[in-house]
Amino acid sequence: MLSAARGAFRAGARRCIGARAVATPARTLPVPRLTAAHAARRSFSVSAPVLSQSNTRGVVVQAISSVASQREVQQYLSLFTSVESQKFAVIKVGGAILTDYLDELCQSLAFLYEVGLFPIIVHGAGPQLNKLLEDAGVEPQFEEGIRVTDAKTLAIARQLFLEENLNFTKKLEDYGVNVRPATAGVFYADYLNKDKWGYVGKITKVNTDIIEGAINRGCLPVLTSLAWTADGQLLNVNADVAAAELARALEPLKVVYLSEKGGLFDGDGSKISTINLDEEFDWYMGQEWCKYGTRLKIKETKQLLDTLPRTSSVAIIHPRDLQKELFTDSGAGTLIRRGGKFLTATKVSEFGDLAKIKEAFLRDHTDDPEAKTQMENYFDYLSKDVNFKAYYDEHVRVFAVVLPPKQDGGLAKLATLTMTSGGWLSGVADTIFAAIRKDHKKLVWVVDDNDENISWFQEKADGAVNQNGKVFFFYGVQDMNEVVPAMNQFFKEGNATLYSEGDMAKVEQLSSGVSTSGATRPVSRSQGQQIRSYHTSPRRPTVTQPFRTSRGPAFSRSYVSTTNPNPPLGKKNASNTKQAKVALIGARGYTGQALITLLNSHPHMELKHVSSRELAGKKLEGYNKSEIIYENLSPEDMTDMEESGEIDCWVMALPNGVCAPYVNAIYQGRRGRSDAVNSVIVDLSADYRFDDSWTYGLPELVSRESISQAKRISNPGCYATGAQLAISPLLEHVGGQPWISGVSGYSGAGTKPSRKNDTSFLADNMLPYSLTDHMHEREISRQLGVDVAFVPHVAPWFSGIQLTIGIPLNKTMNSRDIRHIYQDRYAGERLVKIIGEPPFVKDIANKHGVEIGGFQVHSSGKRVVVCATIDNLLKGAATQCLQNMNLALGYAEYDGIPIM
Repeated sequence: MLSAARGAFRAGARRCIGARAVATPARTLPVPRLTAAHAARRSFSVSAPVLSQSNTRGVVVQAISSVASQREVQQYLSLFTSVESQKFAVIKVGGAILTDYLDELCQSLAFLYEVGLFPIIVHGAGPQLNKLLEDAGVEPQFEEGIRVTDAKTLAIARQLFLEENLNFTKKLEDYGVNVRPATAGVFYADYLNKDKWGYVGKITKVNTDIIEGAINRGCLPVLTSLAWTADGQLLNVNADVAAAELARALEPLKVVYLSEKGGLFDGDGSKISTINLDEEFDWYMGQEWCKYGTRLKIKETKQLLDTLPRTSSVAIIHPRDLQKELFTDSGAGTLIRRGGKFLTATKVSEFGDLAKIKEAFLRDHTDDPEAKTQMENYFDYLSKDVNFKAYYDEHVRVFAVVLPPKQDGGLAKLATLTMTSGGWLSGVADTIFAAIRKDHKKLVWVVDDNDENISWFQEKADGAVNQNGKVFFFYGVQDMNEVVPAMNQFFKEGNATLYSEGDMAKVEQLSSGVSTSGATRPVSRSQGQQIRSYHTSPRRPTVTQPFRTSRGPAFSRSYVSTTNPNPPLGKKNASNTKQAKVALIGARGYTGQALITLLNSHPHMELKHVSSRELAGKKLEGYNKSEIIYENLSPEDMTDMEESGEIDCWVMALPNGVCAPYVNAIYQGRRGRSDAVNSVIVDLSADYRFDDSWTYGLPELVSRESISQAKRISNPGCYATGAQLAISPLLEHVGGQPWISGVSGYSGAGTKPSRKNDTSFLADNMLPYSLTDHMHEREISRQLGVDVAFVPHVAPWFSGIQLTIGIPLNKTMNSRDIRHIYQDRYAGERLVKIIGEPPFVKDIANKHGVEIGGFQVHSSGKRVVVCATIDNLLKGAATQCLQNMNLALGYAEYDGIPIM
């Protein structure tokens, strides 16, 4: 559930409007038109179709598909439904946005409108006004950054603002949005300084009745930044200032400034994702690069947020990213919030108000008669010379306990985290997690694998392993062997992993983990300080087993998808309770070593035999479950082992063309068995990829049910896996021969010396090879049913493949539609990630899935280029092998696999 908290950090919450039975028509106010010459200067598109109520649903579907997941959209809608409609968001739209990005903005606003959200929009027209003044021979004048407005400037500004408001609202109507232009009666002002700036106003009153009336009638309010004095004189007000004053009057959850740049940027030119003012304001003010507009915007935002509730935040984003900012965990632009300062303690006696902290532990358990006793036991445990560090804010909206490692460089363990809605809405929880990460370079924690917000944990973690309904997360670990003992301990002992030996009995009743209750329930206006929940059981209080949610199934994560025709089986496949005995034949290569590493942390599989002619007699390194000595198994040995039932799964990691004698030996052993139980064979070579009697083991594209019943599985090739996943969703739209350019790290050439794995030859070089008729070309073509052209290359990095694929289309398409096709096809997949930009090899190396992105469509609309990356040793070989083994042996599909 922590990603829900992350979402709240970025977004805030509001009350949802019920579905409208009849849409209220927009009331268009009569306003004077500007000249035809001005109209001709406008560059926005006027080709948007008029959408009916049903057609607007298509906009909603597109918007949902454009963000990370439908779960996130549902969750944020729930969060936004906690306040009155007018308290959702104030959006300031600059004149340049109206000129250059009007269609994108209207589409985003149409989505918000369709789902019952009513932001209040304030727009300016500064660039257009500068141009009109220039055409009229009036030179713009500014004093201290404020436009000097004389009578002629004011007259031109008034006509322009009304024109821009009319064009904006008409465009919104084209997108099916009921609008209410509010060009008068909202802002009242006095002269800022008439002698210095002329007709420029300082807002003294905001009339919110007009805004509330528009929303109550189902209309989106669209305001200009013009204001009036008490005696009716029109005054010009900067749109940023008007938006800020409107925010002070309404106290919304979000104040959004739309910007062409899409955010604020640091001294290196990188976009600043989040600014927590309580902790970071002084730091930013002290940076040499923080000057001019960036410095002013941070200072003005602080002045604004200091007058708003802590749940309010300011976002600076590009108009095309409005949905992503509001409806995803990661956001899109720069989010500025007050955040919160925190306290720490390493002894119970250091807690300033222990009673308040204990109360925090009980706030979700007032109906549990045993909760108080359990809570006292927990604090007694912490009082008895336990080495811990607690993190919390002065109001105890967030409270976390970390158990440091027993020795330098070891793994810290997050044992407790509890937070209220105020804690996550104000950013305190995010600040505290950042502090934990700063103090503890290596951390482990555990989450239930069906948590609908598990993606938030993935963002926090460097790696994860899924087993028996739990995901073991970690960060800061460079060597997997370092974390394996902690994984194994957790799989054996559960919550006891988080405590010293013998201590678990003292806190056994407190093992419900991270608690911030009610997270999956919609926020009620009457609940006030609602508490978010991450319980392992609904009746236990917070403490030891981190990050599980069992309350409120409304948004529970599911592997079942209505758009994925072959969804993951996940833990539904887990029917085998016995340990599987594995034999690895040919373990010298890189793939064999990668598989050994994975099996070392697998909860249900044990290596029993590892065969390598060259390494026979040596100890197997990197496997800690038992001592294994390399053997040189003959086909006869394998026949005897199969006949006696000694092995449950054979993994053939041999070079191409040499596997048949060993497979035939296993067949011979099967004929001599007294039972009907046969072992599973997974072949990593290409020997059986073209044999229909073997099951082709690509679970995302081949029926998972068929793989789960298979006894002979041919593992796909690395290039072939990435290419098929990148082409398959578009098969019905393919209009010609796809071409594939593949570049792999040199580990793909194996360990046998050649120019393809000679690092000196490859330095500053790239080697094309097998320019036609490569084995993977035939494999991809056979599996897809479409002839492809494939050219491989080897590059000087170790592992990771970059695929660039051109696909001719049989009809005109656009990149957005194509990306949605991929998102739908791979919905719910844990080892396939769809992204917008082309993926990079450096980001996929040592990762266990495939990233697909790019989706660049030719100007003709009849050809698309798709990019994909895959680690050739993992999802391209060892990880895919383990995924197939899990399915065929009856274990949860992702057991032992760090998910994407």
